[in-house]
Amino acid sequence: MTGRIETEASGGCQCGAVRWHVSAVLDSSHICHCRMCQKAAGNFFIALIGVPRDAIAWTRGTPAWFASSDKASRGFCATCGTPLAYDYAESRHINLTTGSFDEPARFAPKVQFGLEGRLPVFADLPLEAEGTTEETMSDLVDAIRASNHQHPDHDTANWPG
Repeated sequence: MTGRIETEASGGCQCGAVRWHVSAVLDSSHICHCRMCQKAAGNFFIALIGVPRDAIAWTRGTPAWFASSDKASRGFCATCGTPLAYDYAESRHINLTTGSFDEPARFAPKVQFGLEGRLPVFADLPLEAEGTTEETMSDLVDAIRASNHQHPDHDTANWPG
């Protein structure tokens, strides 16, 4: 069994309509390449970490759910669409998307699953770094900052506002 790690962490969706707080995580941070996870994330893979069911509290709103199979559901924000969770109903834990944590770097992936769906380019990840957002999108950065509707990476009493 994966070990329980007592910790305090918060996170939520891009728009702030759904927020959560956890008091523990499992030592299970991973990425999954399976086709179902690719579709749920709208990306090449999804990053997830297990959270014991007794360690999560939805502090603002709750996710909408899509039954991606008869065994599992995917939680997301109904307002902005941010993928938030994978819930295998028979499990004692729920998986939260690592990128939805306020501090995702605290939970770096340790293993990969769903390798049958992994794109060949990710076997060694030979992609070169191109630069920061400010460097690659310099003509748009100020306009994006001025019109940013994204929730900040910390809990807020009222949002928006």
